[in-house]
Amino acid sequence: MDYEKIIQIRSNDLAPERGRILLSEPFMGDFYFGRAVVLLAEHNDEGSFGLIMNKPVQTAFNEIVQDFPPFDARVYLGGPVGADRLFFIHTLGNEIPDSSEILHGLYWGGNMEIVREMVLLGLVQPEQIRFYLGYSGWEAKQLDAELERNSWLVSKATVRGLLQTQPDKMWNYYVRRMGTEYDMWRRFPVDPQMN
Repeated sequence: MDYEKIIQIRSNDLAPERGRILLSEPFMGDFYFGRAVVLLAEHNDEGSFGLIMNKPVQTAFNEIVQDFPPFDARVYLGGPVGADRLFFIHTLGNEIPDSSEILHGLYWGGNMEIVREMVLLGLVQPEQIRFYLGYSGWEAKQLDAELERNSWLVSKATVRGLLQTQPDKMWNYYVRRMGTEYDMWRRFPVDPQMN
């Protein structure tokens, strides 16, 4: 495999903003960010906040959130920051007060007590909400510097693509959508030692 050619591929020119995703470059071997798809929930002059979309944990929701009615929702690693805190995205819009729209039809945050009541009353289904331990955060200009170093690609996403693509196929799916220029990214082995 021509590793030099992979390194030479420059990041795209799409700017990061709320509702866009970050795709980690294939050499990133970090536990959290290796082949990660990060949904940006916020990006402004003060910094960036996102959630890793494709790293599910094996622990059941009710083992993590013990004071909650039984609920068969998936939990994901959101990122390395605040790993003891729970965040969530959902498709329920204004039914959950204080939530913020990330992209059309997808929201993050909101009143957790209302979520608890909705679960208790059967008004929310696991496919309508997704929970995350921790988040991915960047200080002001930090993400811009990482983009300059080609650590990430910025791409557009859809609610369907984010919520219905299998986590283990998501990075590949979105890199493929970037075009043939990035085919080498997809072919690069997860563990280069195994090549």
